[in-house]
Amino acid sequence: MKGIILAGGSGTRLFPITIAVSKQLLPVYDKPMIYYPLSVLMLAGIREILFITTPHDQEAFKKLLGNGSHVGCKFEFAVQEQPNGLAEAFIIGEEFIGKEKVALVLGDNIFYGNGFGSLLRSKVDVNGAAIFAYPVKDPERYGVVEFDSEYKAISIEEKPEKPKSKFAVPGLYFYDNSVVEYAKNVKPSDRGELEISTINQMYLDEGNLEVGVMTRGMAWFDTGTVESLDDATEFIRVIQNRQSAMIGCIEEVAYIHKFIGFDKIEDAIFKYGKSNYGEYLRSLI
Repeated sequence: MKGIILAGGSGTRLFPITIAVSKQLLPVYDKPMIYYPLSVLMLAGIREILFITTPHDQEAFKKLLGNGSHVGCKFEFAVQEQPNGLAEAFIIGEEFIGKEKVALVLGDNIFYGNGFGSLLRSKVDVNGAAIFAYPVKDPERYGVVEFDSEYKAISIEEKPEKPKSKFAVPGLYFYDNSVVEYAKNVKPSDRGELEISTINQMYLDEGNLEVGVMTRGMAWFDTGTVESLDDATEFIRVIQNRQSAMIGCIEEVAYIHKFIGFDKIEDAIFKYGKSNYGEYLRSLI
């Protein structure tokens, strides 16, 4: 399975913070926001990853992330000229995806939970599609999944005025290779975007959509607003300081999963110097 991180958009809900910098490069406590979704794909065992950015932000992402060799991965970059919707990621990434399955994670989504890595790795060989549902207070801001009495998904709507449930669909999706053709058949919504919910509904109509409800032990943050960005920062700070374990440390994930060896950790320690991040890597060895 290959992976795509969609890190485009203009971040207008965070203005003026994001006028000069991509929101996915903003700090969430002690590391750039993009490290968190990147660590999610790496936890799933995915090593070939495409970053889709705006044209003017791409050089900054390349400077931060490089080609991925420092974490045993292969990074590629592509441009989304306009924020035309999440489904466009599969059209932009068609050549990158090739004949493989693909996972998509949004660059401003943060996940945390016990057993989360095992959950991710159970989806990488998906036949059809696998998405998740998470209970929220404001489902009208998201794609919303409706369940029947046996918790079987029966519909998916994008940002409905009157949500049929409290279950939002987080920005993490696993698909087989059919997703590329499905994406090409998506028509723009009333918002003028190619909606990911339309693709999910296509899989649902074919009986090939798996929807897993995230348990209470899982945490999900969509850091698209100032309030949610602040909440995520505080959450990461508290968890890390209480547990003395770092969330979203890509070198640690790479080392644990044997993407890299001891020498790359030493290189990273030198790179990050006396920062908290560098000191944490030093503590691992």
